[in-house]
Amino acid sequence: MTLAVLGVLVVLALAAWLLIIRPHQDLLGSDEGGRGTSVLAGKAKAGQADNAGAMDLDQLLSEARRAMNEQRYLAPAGNNAFEFYLKALEQQPNNAVALDALRETFPFAAGMAEQAINARDFNEAQREIDLLAKADPTNYTVTILRSKLDAQRRLQDKEQQDAQERQRQQQLAAQKAAEERAAAEQQAQQPKTAQETPRAPEASRPQPTRAPAPAPAEVAQTGTAAASAPSATEAVLERYVPPRYPTQARRANQEGWVDVEYDIDAEGNVTDTRVLASQPRHMFDREATEAVRRWKFKPATRDGTPVASQGRRRIEFKLQ
Repeated sequence: MTLAVLGVLVVLALAAWLLIIRPHQDLLGSDEGGRGTSVLAGKAKAGQADNAGAMDLDQLLSEARRAMNEQRYLAPAGNNAFEFYLKALEQQPNNAVALDALRETFPFAAGMAEQAINARDFNEAQREIDLLAKADPTNYTVTILRSKLDAQRRLQDKEQQDAQERQRQQQLAAQKAAEERAAAEQQAQQPKTAQETPRAPEASRPQPTRAPAPAPAEVAQTGTAAASAPSATEAVLERYVPPRYPTQARRANQEGWVDVEYDIDAEGNVTDTRVLASQPRHMFDREATEAVRRWKFKPATRDGTPVASQGRRRIEFKLQ
């Protein structure tokens, strides 16, 4: 009886192994193997760009065609069509496939470089322009792209300098306003000496002393010095151009003002404008400064000679 029971248990255990445990292990093994294969394939694909220097001519042309199909003309760095074709030409300088492909796709690649310039990604734009120059050094498009890149860099530098100058002017204006408020408060707190000091009796009040009359020579010398003192006149507005009312502000029934500081050259032209303050902020700034730039002044003078000067005015925007 005991042997029969043991036999049944052995049969059940063997059946469980064959029907349940072993298929489950096989399933796990196949899944892990699939994942391992996928990871290896991904690593191999990622390493293609890094191993471009070790590729033969056919591999380089194949990778270049794949990059062309995916429109990777110049980017990303190290994994783009132009770099693959250029490496192919290093191995075979007269390879017709690479030469034709670079020539035909040059305009599209130049467009991508221009997009990088407009996006102000200057380092990437420089890298792409260098690739284009390697592909076709005499192409005038490369010269145009380099000029655009330099212009955008200069424009960005000027914008940064202008922003710093505006910030400096705003800080100076705020500092000046704070100093004026502090001076006004200090003056208001000072006691009035005339009201707090009792008046002295008439008898004890000291009599004013008269200075002796100047000699005739001294009078003549004083008159000559006064005549030789430098004369100066301020700039006078001769042509006023009213600002345009912003459409957005008019629709919103918005009124406001802008304090503008401006430079006037020796010919009476406004050469530069700066917004010191505005309310509401930025709503009317552009229209105010554009109007001031069109003003015409009679220039300021020093000893009769026109000189450059500065002015400041509040431009008000009111709905009629």
